[in-house]
Amino acid sequence: MALRLFLLIAVFSLTLFSVSVRSSDSDLVSELLALQSHSKSGVIHLDDRSVSRFLTSPKTPRPYSLLVFFDATQLHDKAELQLKTLHAEFSLLAKSFITNNQDPDSSSHGKLFFCDLEFKESQSSFALFGVNSLPHIKLIGPNQTPKQSDQMDQGDFSRLAESMSHFVESKTNLVVGPIHRPPFLSKKQLALVIVGILIWIPFAVKKIVMGETLLHDPKLWLAGSVFVYFFSVSGAMHNIIRKMPMFLADRNDPNKLVFFYQGSGMQLGAEGFAIGFLYTIVGLLLAFMTRVLVKVKNVNVQRAVMIVSLFVSFWAVKKVVYLDNWKTGYGIHGFWPSSW
Repeated sequence: MALRLFLLIAVFSLTLFSVSVRSSDSDLVSELLALQSHSKSGVIHLDDRSVSRFLTSPKTPRPYSLLVFFDATQLHDKAELQLKTLHAEFSLLAKSFITNNQDPDSSSHGKLFFCDLEFKESQSSFALFGVNSLPHIKLIGPNQTPKQSDQMDQGDFSRLAESMSHFVESKTNLVVGPIHRPPFLSKKQLALVIVGILIWIPFAVKKIVMGETLLHDPKLWLAGSVFVYFFSVSGAMHNIIRKMPMFLADRNDPNKLVFFYQGSGMQLGAEGFAIGFLYTIVGLLLAFMTRVLVKVKNVNVQRAVMIVSLFVSFWAVKKVVYLDNWKTGYGIHGFWPSSW
């Protein structure tokens, strides 16, 4: 009789404990959902206290995962870190996940929450996670501690929200769904643009018929062709894609600026523009000699201008070859034929 009573009390105590644990877990999820709903971006702002509340204090396994974006407002002006852009993409990922999993019956609903931590407010949490560089995003699973969390690699930032989504799905087995990017123009803006185009069409047709548009001006085409030529030979597209600086500060003397970087692995913006300027000079002189100079009737003027043009072109090409040799170490050597 006493044994049965003991077993009954033990089962009742275990039941109460499991119910209290489930109740505590559900309270945490409800609290996170409430914080998420109050955030315009869907990203929950954490601090040291809330990290303890939702991450370190609850026992594992937790009924949710946290994807944390580590931020530092004092570094937002550093373009190479792209913290603003990455945080905007992180917010877009959060909004898309919430939109795609609004149904409470969804298997992913309430299973993943997007959060951010700011360095000045949460230095202890940065140390807890072992974060000492930015950008940094970590996923803390139900059974993980901050030190055991999965870090998002730089490659997962390459396609921004889309690549972040693949990282989350591969690590959590949850469904993020499609990324809902906002349209380039709102409906009102699009309507205004369409109205403006409809008003402008009759005037544009009249100008085209009369040949009075900028497209009929040969000077515009000439300037455009020179710009395209300079843009292509100066490496401007490389500078835009790689976000290369125009110059760097000298490591040995911070008061000096470096415009030409020695080494084939990197090209500064000013360096590309200098080479492009030399190429453009040669191209313009060649066009001038073949299109304009041939129409000059005075032979002596033709010869003088030809000699000056060839001298300047030779000087420009020599500078390009010299800079290429200085930068890469490769030289160009001339060879005379041993026999004809």
